Amino acid sequence: MIRNQNHMPLSHHRCCCRENIQLYIGALFPMSGGWPGGQACLPAAQMALDLVNKRTDILPDYELELIYYDSMCDPGEATKLLYDLLYTEPIKIVLMPGCSSVSTLVAEAARMWNLIVLSYGSSSPALSNRQRFPTFFRTHPSATLHNPTRVQLFQKWKWTKIATIQQTTEVFTSTLDDLEQRVKEAGIEISVRQSFLTDPAVAVKNLKRQDARIIVGLFYETEARKVFCEVYKEKLYGKKYVWFLIGWYADNWFKIKDPSINCTVEQMTEAVEGHVTTEIVMLNPETVRGASNLTSQEFLAQLMSKLGGKNPEETGGFQEAPLAYDAVWALALALNKTVGPLKAKGRRLEDFNYNNKDITAEIYRALNTSSFEGVSGHVVFDAQGSRMAWTLIEQLQGGSYKKIGYYDMTKGNLSWYGNDRYIQNSQPYLNNMTAVGCMMALAAVFPLGIDGLHVRNSQFPVVCQFRLWLLGLGFSLAYGSMFTKIWWVHTVFTKKDEKKDKRKHLEPWKLYATVGVLLVIDILSLMIWQIVDPLHITVEKFTKEAPKGDVDQLIEPLLQHCSSEKMNTWLGVVYGYKGLLLLLGIFLAYETKSVSTEKINDHRAVGMAIYNVSVLCMITAPVTMILSSKQDASFAFASLAIIFSVYITLVVLFVPKMRRLITRGEWQSDQQETMKTGSSTNNNDEEKSRQLERENKELQKIIQEVLCHLHFVHLLSVHLSHERSIDFMDSKFNVKNYFISDLKTMW
Repeated sequence: MIRNQNHMPLSHHRCCCRENIQLYIGALFPMSGGWPGGQACLPAAQMALDLVNKRTDILPDYELELIYYDSMCDPGEATKLLYDLLYTEPIKIVLMPGCSSVSTLVAEAARMWNLIVLSYGSSSPALSNRQRFPTFFRTHPSATLHNPTRVQLFQKWKWTKIATIQQTTEVFTSTLDDLEQRVKEAGIEISVRQSFLTDPAVAVKNLKRQDARIIVGLFYETEARKVFCEVYKEKLYGKKYVWFLIGWYADNWFKIKDPSINCTVEQMTEAVEGHVTTEIVMLNPETVRGASNLTSQEFLAQLMSKLGGKNPEETGGFQEAPLAYDAVWALALALNKTVGPLKAKGRRLEDFNYNNKDITAEIYRALNTSSFEGVSGHVVFDAQGSRMAWTLIEQLQGGSYKKIGYYDMTKGNLSWYGNDRYIQNSQPYLNNMTAVGCMMALAAVFPLGIDGLHVRNSQFPVVCQFRLWLLGLGFSLAYGSMFTKIWWVHTVFTKKDEKKDKRKHLEPWKLYATVGVLLVIDILSLMIWQIVDPLHITVEKFTKEAPKGDVDQLIEPLLQHCSSEKMNTWLGVVYGYKGLLLLLGIFLAYETKSVSTEKINDHRAVGMAIYNVSVLCMITAPVTMILSSKQDASFAFASLAIIFSVYITLVVLFVPKMRRLITRGEWQSDQQETMKTGSSTNNNDEEKSRQLERENKELQKIIQEVLCHLHFVHLLSVHLSHERSIDFMDSKFNVKNYFISDLKTMW
């Protein structure tokens, strides 16, 4: 049930044969003011209440009821409304404010009434203070998460002097204090620091007068329009200036008509062009169903329907709506978790009053250990009651915001936005090399099947060399790229604990250089082989046979081989070198199976591909030497081994990436698992356990598939070992390559 400020019931959510016990939530939604976030956050909270009250597995004996007021994002107005909430029946079990200035007031006063405060839209760093706000939680991360991103960008672009302009409210003052400390540690100077209360004209003129070029702006959306109207008048924009703003404004905030400014939309659009924003990622990019059984996209669709066709860009709080939705779910799940412990103590949730510290302590413990998948991402609170999140970096280009990068504060990792962050972190150039190498190896199957029927004797040595070069270079590119990934992961991430802090950053050129070295070794060895002891045709003769029928002639079967004078020596060198690489690859893959790194996020899949290639190569090399006199069996075993190893390698490496692009959006990275865990060690262990289970299942499927393929190849080779495919009749070539014709039929 939801009530407005007049306490009139608006709707019912659960129909039961008996009356459910009402639990009341006192909420403040700013429908207007500096941040009108209640316009979208209130409908989102109502959606969550609807679903919670319909669930029979969450608070089955209770019904949550929301009693809300419009705080107008004004602490003075909020003071009056808080008094009404606390001194008007019924008793509220939790308070849910939005807007940092209002949340500061509510959270500081709440301790006097033993009330838990759960905010959906407060970013003030000052709220991360357990001494001052002992019962405060928020699903909105602290604004200080923007500052590490800004500092990283300053350092990336080698800026040593910046300027700031802020609105004089606590949230922006504390954010700027934090930024000042961080830039000082980074050796960056804040040369100009301006502030304003309502009129930014003087502050903007001072920025112009003191030649500020890199400017960080901290103010609400309504003040942002005032600032940039003055920016246009002072010509403090263009290529000479870079503005950093907060990313939670509406996307078309500079186009909204505002009677408090005298600039046109065209002038505002010109002034804001090119500015950079940092924004907390507030919508789960993964297609997963969390506690509410809704994906983030399904939530957005339902919210749009509830807004009744309103333009999201002009609806305050639309970006924060997932946080309000998850705040209600966090509260419901926490209250549900307290039912059992309270019952064991002989208490119930409905016994709560403003003098009862025991029930408040149980609700606090339940919220503090919250861990669930929400539409805004994984919801976990840290020791200060705040959430950690990724930061999205955008730039206004041509009147619309474009994603340019992401920053993970927990890892200090700044990555630029490409076609896909997940693909970027798997080293796509090495993946391309692997794909090219696989294609070259597949291409080698065709010259392996060419014999005297298709080419003249004088051309056959060229075919021999073609086989050798395709297989050699294909192996170096495909396996060498995978080996390089595993080698780097092992080198950097398996050092002793005392050296972990000295880990080197991944430099792509080193990876490419390693593949290049392996490729050069192969090219040099093949060139020396070709020059010193080139391949030529040798003919193996078999016992003459009498054909069926009364024909007065004998057939002498002959078999062509590609060989050289010291063939065994060359093969020994090549097999020995590549065999060592295969064995070392298996060892490195085993050693790094438990390593987690964002730099090369597909190294476990690479490890599985290395196992596959190594097993097939180590079986195929000796078997083909043994079956060298049985043309069909030898060709079947070699070609199928190549096809299967290439097929499995491509599937293991590229299918997960394709699936990720289709089902999980454009940017998601495996490393987000670390973001989800927050400060909870237990949650981290659970995530690792689930990850290992998924990997074990995938590995079992791959092993079963490889075993099936090997069994098939074995049966085929046994079947073909009894046939001969090359006959010479009347001293002329009459080649019958049955396997190739059968293979064509199969395809």
